[in-house]
Amino acid sequence: MTKYQPKDSFQSPRFCGPRTFMRLPHVDRIDDQMDFVILGIPFDSGQSFRTGARFGPAAIRDFSILLRPFNPEQNINLFEYVSGVDYGDLPVIPGYIAETYDKIVEGLDPIVDKGIIPIVLGGDHSITLGELRAIAKKHGSVALVHFDAHSDTWDSYFGQKYNHGTPFRRAVEEGLLDVSRSIQVGMRGGLYSPEDLQDARELGFEVWTTNQFKQVGVTQMLNVIRERVGEGPVFLSFDIDFLDPVYAPGTGTPEVAGVSIDDALALVRGLTDLNFVGFDLVEVLPAYDSGQITAAAAANIVFEFITLIALMKRQKVQQKSVMM
Repeated sequence: MTKYQPKDSFQSPRFCGPRTFMRLPHVDRIDDQMDFVILGIPFDSGQSFRTGARFGPAAIRDFSILLRPFNPEQNINLFEYVSGVDYGDLPVIPGYIAETYDKIVEGLDPIVDKGIIPIVLGGDHSITLGELRAIAKKHGSVALVHFDAHSDTWDSYFGQKYNHGTPFRRAVEEGLLDVSRSIQVGMRGGLYSPEDLQDARELGFEVWTTNQFKQVGVTQMLNVIRERVGEGPVFLSFDIDFLDPVYAPGTGTPEVAGVSIDDALALVRGLTDLNFVGFDLVEVLPAYDSGQITAAAAANIVFEFITLIALMKRQKVQQKSVMM
């Protein structure tokens, strides 16, 4: 049985070959051997300040060649349990967000319908609405675990309903999210008014600021997330500006006093046993990066996404063996 896994770096140096995520094979078709696919959505026409996140997928892939298949923190060799590929990038239409949403849904539909878990590299945060539209067609409304400095629940920005500050309000309006099971963590920075965060709460989200998170710590935050999400399908969206700019300078709207990469990785690692049906990591802007710091953080977070899928598969294998 053929399984997709990274190239052996003892046989082929990491700097050889095309830049795919973690040196996975580039396969632009789907089959029964795939548990997950990495795909880029290089769209940044929804950004409101710095543009350039369209180059985020390439930057993340470029650093990811350093990643290795064994995760010592979780004590698992990922590709003993999962098979995955780099699917390449979905086509986008620069400057045309509604049309790009249609492209995203069209591209994700066969992947999601097959039960393959998409891991999307953005792109700005506006792309998540398109992803959730495709996810909801298969799974119905899903829980959202959202790590970000901003709630992205504005009604409009510059009079426009669709941009990187509005995707989760639109997702609620379209019935894509089960807000009773959804949580946003990491909000911080100045606001235009108190309503900026209150609106998210009134939409039904549980909202935790960065300061609130720091007061309770990783372990308690994970307990809160687990209790909130419960059972059922979950989508995880990670905006790289969740991190402090020290750890992620390459992003469009940085906010000081953020979360460390240590705590961010610990949070993602702790989300075991949840029923994830999709992931994305957005807002990496390499033009403002320094020494690939942001790309390094992003690649390692995506590595932890894959680990969560591998842990889910290992648990199923173990449960099956016990039943036999």
